[in-house]
Amino acid sequence: MINKMITDTINEIQKHGDFKADIALVLGSGLGNFVESLSQTSRLSFSDIPGFPVSTVEGHSGQLVHGFLGDVPVLVNSGRVHFYEGYTLEQVVYPIQILQALGAKTIILTNAAGSIRKDYTPGDLMLITRFLNLTGHSVYSHQPEPEQVFDPHILEIVQQIANKKDIPLKLGSYAGLNGPSYETPAEIRFLRLKKADAVGMSTVHEAMAAFQAGIQVLGISCLTNYAAGILDQPLNHAEVMETGQRVREDFAKLLTALVQSLSR
Repeated sequence: MINKMITDTINEIQKHGDFKADIALVLGSGLGNFVESLSQTSRLSFSDIPGFPVSTVEGHSGQLVHGFLGDVPVLVNSGRVHFYEGYTLEQVVYPIQILQALGAKTIILTNAAGSIRKDYTPGDLMLITRFLNLTGHSVYSHQPEPEQVFDPHILEIVQQIANKKDIPLKLGSYAGLNGPSYETPAEIRFLRLKKADAVGMSTVHEAMAAFQAGIQVLGISCLTNYAAGILDQPLNHAEVMETGQRVREDFAKLLTALVQSLSR
């Protein structure tokens, strides 16, 4: 059942255009340029949407975008919010509820992540096969979280597309932490013991909320840096942004082909 807050948000969004689509994407740090692949775009700032949380992080433009990839309509959240910005769990997942109310039946979540493996290098794209939720919060507060939120069929489709388009694609597990600080080398050693392949500060709650709502969900990480302690150098957000820019061609190629495939 859609509550009044969601209804009010949807009514305001629809005043600015026909923001409806079966497929939606959420773009993480440094990946916002993907919206330039769209045609016939309508854009609405998060700050102009009642009840919508506003991103304060560099690399998140904070726009809801409607456009077309070829002839396929898509919705794009260019940016997201995180716990470390001071938002609640309800506010973090609210944009997912709005995408569903706008018609999304499939949501592709993307993020920038740190690689825990030396053989997964900055610039690689990683298809997320499972999550480790280490935030201490969950949309499944009164029941166990599901072991798997990703449909094996859609994971196979992505791998087939990557092979066909000659796009290097790694597979791995993503550990979600709260941030805002990067992890310590000791924490990375712990995550390696837990068989995590990449680490970040987003995505897990969005994915769980989408799965709980019956939405088909997919996660793709752009590995923008090595995690703390892998190399003898400090981490910085500028590196995240630069790597996102460097891989945008492969990233756009993969997402475009995936959207076309899912629309059939």
